[in-house]
Amino acid sequence: MTVLVDSDVLIEVSRERNREIVFRWTQLAESGDPILCSPVSSAEVWAGALPREHDQTAKLFRALVCVPIDYETGRQAGDYLRQYCKSHGVQIADALIAAAAVLNQAHLWTRNRKHYPMPGLLFF
Repeated sequence: MTVLVDSDVLIEVSRERNREIVFRWTQLAESGDPILCSPVSSAEVWAGALPREHDQTAKLFRALVCVPIDYETGRQAGDYLRQYCKSHGVQIADALIAAAAVLNQAHLWTRNRKHYPMPGLLFF
């Protein structure tokens, strides 16, 4: 199973505060299945990384495949924004992450499922 990891999970993995998430991360890493991230998550994680966390954060991202944000991703994200911005408060970052997951046929691993009301989006 291909998994795209949201920013909130990446933060928990890098800081190793939540044992359940770290355990699931270890299982996923050992499965050999691709672990994807979006450049949006990369930006969000790096924006909040403390200087003492930079080495660990860089190591974490080396283990991931960063999927591109291309025209199709932007188009799908735009569709999500049009459909769910007013009704569910979906923001551009979450729309781009959801689009990346769907277009890469990946399950999204997030702790904030309420940010992702899109039908057809599968969760890990």
